[in-house]
Amino acid sequence: MNITLQALRTFDQNDMALIQRIADQSQASDILKISPQAVRLQQATCTAELQQQISAECFATQIDSNFATSARKLSDFKLVAMDMDSTLITIECIDEIADMQGLKAQVSEITEAAMRGELEFQESLTRRVALLKGLDASALQKVYDERLQLSLGADKMLKAIQQAGLKTLLVSGGFTFFTDRMKTRLKLDYTHANVLEIADGKLTGKVVGGIVDADEKQRTVERVCAEMGIATSQAIVMGDGANDLKMMKIAGMSVAFRAKPVVRAQADVALNFVGLDGVLNLLN
Repeated sequence: MNITLQALRTFDQNDMALIQRIADQSQASDILKISPQAVRLQQATCTAELQQQISAECFATQIDSNFATSARKLSDFKLVAMDMDSTLITIECIDEIADMQGLKAQVSEITEAAMRGELEFQESLTRRVALLKGLDASALQKVYDERLQLSLGADKMLKAIQQAGLKTLLVSGGFTFFTDRMKTRLKLDYTHANVLEIADGKLTGKVVGGIVDADEKQRTVERVCAEMGIATSQAIVMGDGANDLKMMKIAGMSVAFRAKPVVRAQADVALNFVGLDGVLNLLN
């Protein structure tokens, strides 16, 4: 297998000593330098126990480790599907909207429980949206203008995959107010999210139509792949919460970004420290 190791920082002497030790332990044939922050140990041999040991040691020093039994190229894929909140962007939009009501702590607690998989998503969203009843709809634009930021490496990652001809899908348990703007801003191909009900310029505390939960996210990835005439194995799917797991499981490559432990444990790739563009180092 190949072991890719990458960090936000430029590797120093201590990092290189760790990398050399891992290369020796795994009997890697070569250490290929990808960049000052990333290397690939080629033709390594790892038992499950050694892989677990390397992962733990790297995690403790804020190095992301990825183990691949076959070489994957960007050209193997045709679609990148992404969750929005806490994946493509740094915030949970509903938490920031709730902050306008002075209810951020209360809503954030429900959000966290849902993302850890401790609370069914539809129930959690219904409860959180209900708390927003009566809020002036202008709060949505304020959150977009003042608080929404792209995650680290998102721009670089998107430019690379779009230049390579891959299509993009933003599928979110969040809201169309934000996904519509991200679609225009980032030139995304497909988006799907929940619709907040607004009446007389205020949020009603309800969602219009069905809720985009884990099952709907999976169906959306399947539908877009079918429209494109590709297999779901030709999709890269990125997420951070338990409601992303079903769509991640049908992907050719699943990427957990700054994710909850339950998601990291089940994903093909976990990017805990580097930016979203870290996925590019795994595809060449």
